[in-house]
Amino acid sequence: MALITCGAVAPLGATAWGGVVTPSSVIRAATSAIAGQPSAHVVFVAHAGSPSRTETIVADVGRKSGTETVTEGKAALAIRLSPTHAYVSGNSSGLTTIFGLSSADAKKVGKDWESWKAGTSQYAAFKLDLTMLSVSALLPKIKGTRLTTVVSQGTTFSVLKWTIAATSSIPGVMTTLTVSRGAIMFPVTEVALISNGANATTTLSGWGEPVVVDVPPATATIASSKITG
Repeated sequence: MALITCGAVAPLGATAWGGVVTPSSVIRAATSAIAGQPSAHVVFVAHAGSPSRTETIVADVGRKSGTETVTEGKAALAIRLSPTHAYVSGNSSGLTTIFGLSSADAKKVGKDWESWKAGTSQYAAFKLDLTMLSVSALLPKIKGTRLTTVVSQGTTFSVLKWTIAATSSIPGVMTTLTVSRGAIMFPVTEVALISNGANATTTLSGWGEPVVVDVPPATATIASSKITG
């Protein structure tokens, strides 16, 4: 799904169905829409300028399971989450530059899958990224969020905007989230502009489509405890 090309931008006002929307009403409606769906397709593309690089994440997330591929140049990583285990596999550069393994540990994994059991802190971290929890996390807090409307090719969208101020340790971020208008208000795209020159775009689609997780065979998995101790 491509980013929306804006045909017109207007201040907050009457909606197509005659009501008046506010940041809080849009956030509540989007929260409800996400809660009512078992799955979504997510594409995340981040660009950094210095050094120049692009990271692309393509994921299908469900309530208790999901799949994800991550690429950055020639580095590639695949992640799978089942209700009982999380699995990671990749090429050598993917395991080291993206996932952060040492070269020695990446060699131990080889072409197999490193695994973590449900109940571990590592599994919990994967669950946040590879389930619908990650979609819910895109929504902003009500305080400080502004609202406009966008009309594109005759279709009206709500646009939420908010800013996170820079600190001594993290850069500032200006975020725009576009939400569809209708009986169900789905998030469509989120664009984050970072004060260090980087930017990231998240695109959502495929609501409710089946999420199929091919669990690696036991013969191709290695428990994380055997990799990092």
